[in-house]
Amino acid sequence: MGTENSGTVEISEPLLDESSKIPESNLEDPENIPDWKDQITIRGLVVSAVLGTLFCIITHKLNLTVGIIPSLNVAAGLLGFFFVKSWTGFMSKLGFSVKPFTKQENTVIQTCVVACYGLAFSGGFGSYLLAMDEKTYNLIGPDYPGNRAEDVKNPGLLWMMGFIFVVSFLGLFSLVPLRKVMVMGYKLTYPSGTATAMLINSFHTNTGAELAREQVGRLGKYLSISFCWSCFKWFFSGIGDACGFDNFPTLGLTLFKNTFYFDFSPTYVGCGLICPHIVNCSVLFGAIISWGILWPLISQRAGDWYPADLGSNDFKGLYGYKVFIAISLILGDGLYNLIKIVSISVREIFKNSSTQNNLPLVMEVIGGESSKLELEKKKRDEVFLKDRIPFWFAASGYVALAAISTATMPIIFPPLKWYLVLCSYVIAPALAFCNSYGTGLTDWSLASTYGKIGLFIIASLVGSNGGVVAGLAACGVMMSIVSTAADLMQDFKTGYLTLSSAKSMFVSQLVGTAMGCIIAPLTFWMYWSAFDIGSPDSPYKAPYAVIYREMAILGIEGFSELPKHCLALCCGFFVAALVINLLRDVTPEKFSRFIPIPMAMAVPFYIGAYFAIDMFVGTVILFVWERINKKDADDFAGAVASGLICGDGIWTIPSAILSIFRINPPICMYFGPSRST
Repeated sequence: MGTENSGTVEISEPLLDESSKIPESNLEDPENIPDWKDQITIRGLVVSAVLGTLFCIITHKLNLTVGIIPSLNVAAGLLGFFFVKSWTGFMSKLGFSVKPFTKQENTVIQTCVVACYGLAFSGGFGSYLLAMDEKTYNLIGPDYPGNRAEDVKNPGLLWMMGFIFVVSFLGLFSLVPLRKVMVMGYKLTYPSGTATAMLINSFHTNTGAELAREQVGRLGKYLSISFCWSCFKWFFSGIGDACGFDNFPTLGLTLFKNTFYFDFSPTYVGCGLICPHIVNCSVLFGAIISWGILWPLISQRAGDWYPADLGSNDFKGLYGYKVFIAISLILGDGLYNLIKIVSISVREIFKNSSTQNNLPLVMEVIGGESSKLELEKKKRDEVFLKDRIPFWFAASGYVALAAISTATMPIIFPPLKWYLVLCSYVIAPALAFCNSYGTGLTDWSLASTYGKIGLFIIASLVGSNGGVVAGLAACGVMMSIVSTAADLMQDFKTGYLTLSSAKSMFVSQLVGTAMGCIIAPLTFWMYWSAFDIGSPDSPYKAPYAVIYREMAILGIEGFSELPKHCLALCCGFFVAALVINLLRDVTPEKFSRFIPIPMAMAVPFYIGAYFAIDMFVGTVILFVWERINKKDADDFAGAVASGLICGDGIWTIPSAILSIFRINPPICMYFGPSRST
């Protein structure tokens, strides 16, 4: 999946067996690709630690105020280049001999930084961990049914560090054997990872090549346009989240209420340019089904199917339908593809045990005009598979870390029994695959959604005697695994496109995660010590802490507390996802390429329709561009898309710094109905 004809790709090599290597290319290689150990440098790790600290501070700030974290991959790649280039230039002027700064080292820095600041989000410092503290308990109220004083665990620096250490590394080992499938087999785009790779390549490219020079020029042009546009939008965004171009009712106020509007986001227009047409159309189709049909129909049943006076984030109301139906579609699609991959791999392992042929990974028809691109692809494949990560290493690492965590978690959270932790680690790889697959299609990581699955299941199993703490801790276990797995796979995509070793990517993720286990709690503790975190009168209200605690309290009662017909609808959409995938596989390619992808359809069910509009605008632009000048579109669409994503991503740094210093936008541009006089 992830490409229009992926349903008919013939896999001709065991996808899980990395013992066979692609033969050395006979091409004259103009690039001197360093060994994987040389891609990881001391200066790179120092820069990673500095940037990781900066990004953790920014992430905590956003977590504790609005609760929405943008992707900072692009900014990490840019700032990593700036710091190291400045350092090497300074040392050269002093007469010192410095090691050349390569794009592989740049990629390693970016990977390390992303792994570090990612723990500031998945560590739950603004959500599930903070939901355990006494202040959140008091905000909900002692009289709230199920809210017990015994279910309180206040933040502590040492236990938070210990918790993150024992849960954060497992996600890195869970999907390593499937890296060939995700990156080379399904050819998932991972738009942010692709944009970051193109930006890094542009920094280190040989501009003597005409096409490369033009691509860099296009990337720089649209990066500048995107950055300036994002800066311009900021001035009108006011205080809160109801102002500015992000809330522009482009399709009218009625559709705006159902999240159908174009929010002028360069990032998701860029994603639309990178993602295949079928992915963008699937996202829009899912938005129409959910926000255009299903949610309006269910909302008319308020007072019958669910109480009419509930908040927008209450699982007993419409929000419960949104989350669990989206989860059903995601699980149906993800589990179907996981079973498909395993069955194909087992079949091919037995088939290849009786033959010595070294066949290519994917059989494709190569035309004369595409031979150069195919040779470049072979080179990327060769580098990506050169330094293999053995399956036994990944499997034994996961088992060992799971054993340590299973023994440690009940010590930190006594209500969470060891066998519940063990069960979480048994099912976690399947969920990690689903999240990584969905991120590769749409660039949305739904780690918090998978965390809610763990929260509800464990809270309902434990019950009223400790179920709140146990459910919140299980949420952390699941979020950490699926989030780090998706980050790793996205960085594998970046490394694949920058000719970086997969082994250096994996090691830098390990190093970055180790940094994050220390830096993320320390930077959070800085906020915790300096500000009144969680107070309604504080600028750091931590809005999601209360929501997560109420979810855990609801989970104690089990799924029976969900609104009417919610589980029946979930079962229906789960089966629908299986049927749609089956149709994509059994129908001829000329028909199957028009069948939507359930995973892509599911994302707007939960997020909203606005980003689907953005991505569809991107795919329409690409479609028209291909009709006008296909060669120009093939050569430059990726550069334009990357420029749009990068410019918007870079703006997140100055906007976050302005927010930290409490410099608010001067204008609130708001739209409402006109009043008749």
